[in-house]
Amino acid sequence: MLSKQDIKHIAKLARLELTDAEIIKYGSQLSDVLSYVEQLREVNVDGVEPTAQVTGLEDILREDVIEDWDKIEREDSLRQAPELEDGQIKVKRVLN
Repeated sequence: MLSKQDIKHIAKLARLELTDAEIIKYGSQLSDVLSYVEQLREVNVDGVEPTAQVTGLEDILREDVIEDWDKIEREDSLRQAPELEDGQIKVKRVLN
C-alpha cells in the first residue's frame, strides 16, 4: 500500500493537484494497480518474444504531393479566413 506521501509525490510529478479525498481514493486504486503488476512479474515468460503490436496492422505511408489549387478555389478559401497577411491565413502562435 502506498503512503499518503508517496501519492502526493506521484501527483506532484504528474502536476496534479489532488484533494485529501482524491489522495485516498486514487492512492487505493494506484496501490491495486501496482499489486496487479507485481502479480504479472511472477509469470514465467522465458522463451516468449516481446510483442509491441498484436493486430498485424502496419502504417501505410503515402508520398507527399503538392497539388495546386485553381485561382477560384484559392480565393474562396482565403475569403473564409478570419485574418490574412501577405495573401496567407494568419493564425495565432502555437508555441510559447
